[in-house]
Amino acid sequence: MTDLSRSPGFPYTPATPVEARFYRPPLPAGHLPRPRLCDRLEEGLQGRLLLVSAPAGFGKSSLAIEFCERLPDHWHSLWLGLSERDHDPGRFLERLLQGLQQFYPGLGEEALGLLKMRQRHQPFAFEQWLDGLLDELTQQLDDGQPLLLVLDDYHLAQGPVLDRCLQFFLNHLPPGVLLLVTSRQRPDWHLARLRLSRQLLELSEQDLRLTAAELDALLASQGAHLEKQQVTGILQRSEGWIAGLRLWLLAVEELAEAGEGLQLHGGEGLIREYLLEEVIERQPAEVQQFLYETACMERFCAELCDAVRDSHDSAAIIRQLQANQVFLVPLDEQGHWFRYHHLFSDLLNARTADGSSRSHSGAHLRACRWFAAQGMLDAAIEQALLAGQADVAASLVQNLSEEQMLAEQNIAMLLRWKTNLPDDLLASTPRLIMLYGWALALACQLDAAQELLDQLARFLPAAEPSAQLSLLAQWQALDGVIARGRGDGARAEQQCSEALAGLPVERYGPHFMCLSALSNLAMVRGDLWRARGLNRDALELAQRIDNPLLEALAHYERARVLQFRGEVLRAQEEVHQGLLLVQRLPAQRSYSVRARLTIYEGYLLSLRLQPQAVERLRAGIAEARACRDVGALIGYCVLASLEGRDGRPAEAFALLGEAERLMHVWDVPAIYYLAMITLMKCELWLRQGQVELAAAWLPQLAETYGDQGRALAPEFHPQLTLHIDLQQAALERLQGELEHAERRLRALQQRAQGLGGQLVGLVAQAQLAQLLKQTGREREAQQQLDTCLDLAQGGALLPFIELLQHQPRWLRERLQGRQACPLRDALLAQLPGSRDSDEEIVAEESALAEKLSGRELAVLQLIARGCSNQEISERLFISLHTVKTHARHINSKLGVERRTQAVARAKGLGLLR
Repeated sequence: MTDLSRSPGFPYTPATPVEARFYRPPLPAGHLPRPRLCDRLEEGLQGRLLLVSAPAGFGKSSLAIEFCERLPDHWHSLWLGLSERDHDPGRFLERLLQGLQQFYPGLGEEALGLLKMRQRHQPFAFEQWLDGLLDELTQQLDDGQPLLLVLDDYHLAQGPVLDRCLQFFLNHLPPGVLLLVTSRQRPDWHLARLRLSRQLLELSEQDLRLTAAELDALLASQGAHLEKQQVTGILQRSEGWIAGLRLWLLAVEELAEAGEGLQLHGGEGLIREYLLEEVIERQPAEVQQFLYETACMERFCAELCDAVRDSHDSAAIIRQLQANQVFLVPLDEQGHWFRYHHLFSDLLNARTADGSSRSHSGAHLRACRWFAAQGMLDAAIEQALLAGQADVAASLVQNLSEEQMLAEQNIAMLLRWKTNLPDDLLASTPRLIMLYGWALALACQLDAAQELLDQLARFLPAAEPSAQLSLLAQWQALDGVIARGRGDGARAEQQCSEALAGLPVERYGPHFMCLSALSNLAMVRGDLWRARGLNRDALELAQRIDNPLLEALAHYERARVLQFRGEVLRAQEEVHQGLLLVQRLPAQRSYSVRARLTIYEGYLLSLRLQPQAVERLRAGIAEARACRDVGALIGYCVLASLEGRDGRPAEAFALLGEAERLMHVWDVPAIYYLAMITLMKCELWLRQGQVELAAAWLPQLAETYGDQGRALAPEFHPQLTLHIDLQQAALERLQGELEHAERRLRALQQRAQGLGGQLVGLVAQAQLAQLLKQTGREREAQQQLDTCLDLAQGGALLPFIELLQHQPRWLRERLQGRQACPLRDALLAQLPGSRDSDEEIVAEESALAEKLSGRELAVLQLIARGCSNQEISERLFISLHTVKTHARHINSKLGVERRTQAVARAKGLGLLR
């Protein structure tokens, strides 16, 4: 039995006139439809409760209105917009009953009378009262007309007694009645049973955040035209908060008229006013003080807040912030670490800077001490730098594990610290010199790394002979890695080899880096057996010291060697083992090894012609960018190749442009990326038929990196010279120099096999089979293809891409004549249509051939003879423009892009001999 009238803070207030109590407001002007969320809510129409809970400004009420408007015609809806006066359960129940009476006249007349006669000093048994009301409601419900009861802004009325009242109401809700609740605070109801029985559908802040497509629609509705990169940045800053975005757009519109601009910032303008009025000023004084005192923390937990604030109540305040949905973003599944919403943090920091709280520097220093005590040195260093204590930061950096830093290779953090430390501190100890020297080397800032490494001479000779040998070996290791980056193979080989002999056992990080550099050099020279041996040594070292990060890196290096040998399936297994080792790493933190493995997984999938390749490549690039890993270059180049292969050259060149821009921003020397990107551009130009551009650049690449070239192949493309030869053969085929192309492909095939580059050899052999088929040498083409299929059991499908595209019928015939095996089945699955009979393919190709007019066939025959457009014009007595028009029509009808592809396709169809 509960006496509602005596509950503190519940003065009874008579309800307002009926017509004003249940008015559902219309959708606001410029409302952004949320069909995906309405669809989600519709999934819960068979349950009991729809709960929409999120902070202010996420569009909860608008979503509820939109959902009500699109309810099926046979549904009734009752809208109760709540206010603080409904905090009194008596007033709330009276409103509820009067609303129900609109649909069920005469319902609960006696119950309403009892409610109105209730005296303050008398206890009121609301459970018994509700039980009787619900019995009456059950009798009057119509199975064909269910009711949706909407409680909007429940947080305004929420209290312990009303929570218990509605908990009982919800538990005994009759079939045919569904409750929809919007609130900034999750009701204190026992929802586990409803969730378990699928009677509850809940939407949270994460669900209500605008997606990229919805943001595009919002911008379009406001007439805002922004670049894609700007839209992405705005979405990240706003975190999908629709009210903040609308306020920002309103301010932008006003300032645009004055010719000014506005950044999306929570501490300025209309967003500031909204957050102050709707969120901060509604909090108790002690909670407001907590917000300002912790605003400077990028992430925090209760213990850290206690240390920063010198208090013991932070856990309780954080729980209160969570319950009231005050723009708190959890960072882990355990609910231990949090951060503030970006725009909310902007406001708090701006208010603190205006003098609303004590200085941040003291808070950062206290946070530094707490992180250091917890052994979280990287966070402690960040806080020391934010506190302006460079000497404290430098002292903490020296305590970092060099070996762990080389394993993680998240150099973005170290380089960020470097910019905040004075130069004299960086070179003040051998330890700091080596740490930052490695960071700069891994960032490919070779000159800066060498300059810092030269400072080590000031500390030589060391006091002890053992220290002298150790320091010298560490210097040699770093110098050797820098030399490899610069393309000085001889120096890199000497320094790394001597370093391995002199490094102490505990310096396993530099030891591993030397093995990696030497393995890379072995791949460049085609000594893949030595490369595999060095990889094995690196893997054994990582396993011996039980370092999963280095072990994962070793698997990555092993995968690269296997891929070069054409053993793609085994390479995929190595990558899988590496990813298993790093799957437990925190998702919030970026790791170079995870990025490289993910990118390489995408690359191997592309060699298998799998569509998942793009997703993995993009995921790996994102993580590589976050930790400033130059391995992102591989991802961009592979993505560009895929885009070019799919007929999207503009997107492909845009990716290469972004890769080049990123290398410039990161200050990476051109030796790392220029040859790779240029070669990739040549491949794209050749796909487009832009022979002149490719013909201008390929000889320069061959002169620089070929057999007689002076430069060592870059670290990320050890077999660059073989791939240059491949593109030169493609160029010769396009230029009609088929004999030269054939000789080059045969030579390349032999050379690649001799260097252990079986994958490149397979590509050359498959292209040779295509060339021979194209020139009518059927028997030789079959022999080459059969040999290629025999050698391709490692799983690579990419070598057969041209045959799949331009000789599908011939390839199908050859495959069907072979014994079943995984490669054969995989290639057959890639062929278009997967038809039951070759007759269907012949019929389709014949229909395609009939589309060519007599004039187009004549033009095609001259193209096949290698005639230029001008020569065709003169021989057929037609204009040059007409020749080009016929050529475009031929390509379109045959489904190809270039002249050589059209000729090959026509020969496959039997149109040319």
